[in-house]
Amino acid sequence: MVLGTSSGAGKSWLATALCRHYARQGLRVAPFKAQNMSNNARVVPGLDGGWGEIGSAQYFQALAARTPPSVAMNPVLLKPEADTRSQVVLMGQVDAALGATPWRERSERVWPVVRDALDSLRATHDLVVIEGAGSPAEINLQASDIVNLRVARHAQAACLLVTDIDRGGAFAHLYGTWALLPEAERALIRGFVLNRFRGDAALLAPAPELLRQMTGIPTVALLPMWWQHGLPEEDGVFDDRSRANGAVRQTVAVVAYPRIGNLDEFQPLKNVPGLRLVWARTPADCAGADWIVLPGSKQTSADLAWLRGQGLDRAVATHAAKGGMVLGICGGLQMLGEALLDPHGIDGNGPGLGLLPLVTQFEQDKTVRLARLRLGEIVGPWAALSGLEVNGYEIHHGLTVQHPAMAAAGDVAREVAAGLAWQNRGGNVLGVYLHGLFEDAAVLRALFGSAVRTLDSVFDGLADYIERHFEPGVLEELAR
Repeated sequence: MVLGTSSGAGKSWLATALCRHYARQGLRVAPFKAQNMSNNARVVPGLDGGWGEIGSAQYFQALAARTPPSVAMNPVLLKPEADTRSQVVLMGQVDAALGATPWRERSERVWPVVRDALDSLRATHDLVVIEGAGSPAEINLQASDIVNLRVARHAQAACLLVTDIDRGGAFAHLYGTWALLPEAERALIRGFVLNRFRGDAALLAPAPELLRQMTGIPTVALLPMWWQHGLPEEDGVFDDRSRANGAVRQTVAVVAYPRIGNLDEFQPLKNVPGLRLVWARTPADCAGADWIVLPGSKQTSADLAWLRGQGLDRAVATHAAKGGMVLGICGGLQMLGEALLDPHGIDGNGPGLGLLPLVTQFEQDKTVRLARLRLGEIVGPWAALSGLEVNGYEIHHGLTVQHPAMAAAGDVAREVAAGLAWQNRGGNVLGVYLHGLFEDAAVLRALFGSAVRTLDSVFDGLADYIERHFEPGVLEELAR
């Protein structure tokens, strides 16, 4: 199990690296995270033969482990809709009753499901790599814990505790976390990991040895800073720094509204040679962009109101009026239309941006499925996508159709994939329901004329990295 001294310490990528490392040893490996809070989700096979959702991190960890992803790998997924409210997904399906249940009461209700999911993976795999959440030393939450040491105790897991040394205070974070744990739980920790180190390693002495003397736990890895490992960021945290892979030839601005969803699908754009990816929160961030992308959203109407409050609606409209390329994905597609209708109180009503003659109505039933579509004839600057077969996934409540009154007057959007993709008459504004567009190699070749690193090569790179930087024999001992 990988625990952290805080959120963002490096748990997700280290768990992913361990999945690939142990899979390369010939073991049957599965990832697990009892409860994940993220609006980054993927579609995987569900329990009833249908489809369900799990956090993107566990999806990528399953791919790294070379095992089919399943809902058992992330039995509880919390998708934030507001600062004080989240949608609860239990074993892949939305559970409205749990969403209305107080936090501590909810934990006790879902623990049997968490336990059984973990046990099912342990029964069918040689090794399970478990990811914790936040910190195990959050003593206000320990009584209702279902994701950190309650899981570790149940599985008697060998635990690593990772900290981000680049933030400063790493040894205090490690010692303080250890000191706040009950004695039985301290005994599960087998090693400390210092992540994102920059500088002269010799300057760390004698701290690791002093820490071992105080706790009995060795520091088993010093992981140097690695900015571009290629794995998508997790937990809604992304790299704000705008930079390109090589000399800048093209700039893509992705609007970063508060409830942005599935931002991990833009990771491949970071690896395109000559492409600069910008996370836009103000009109100034869109200046000079070749594309503006409206990504997915967990709360489309609220994020659209935020976008207007920032003046980004005018920036997008001005860009489109000048012939600039605009792409809307899922919630972003819904925003591009004329109106949002919400008869069931799912998301919220409101006017859209009016760049596509479409209207979206939010339905009670959520669409969650894998999808493969063939794009029809696309005109204008997106024409390179014409005729491509694209693999991806859908996660949305909305049903989008042509605006009836505008269609009667002859103003219709070009439908380039039935019920899933449309573009405006000018051809520069494109909206799609399909997530994962940029994870398709054919799309990247068509749009940029180049391929990027495959996820499989990224996973191998992560495994190579920890094999170089962990103390000899540690990874083998943890598996034993």
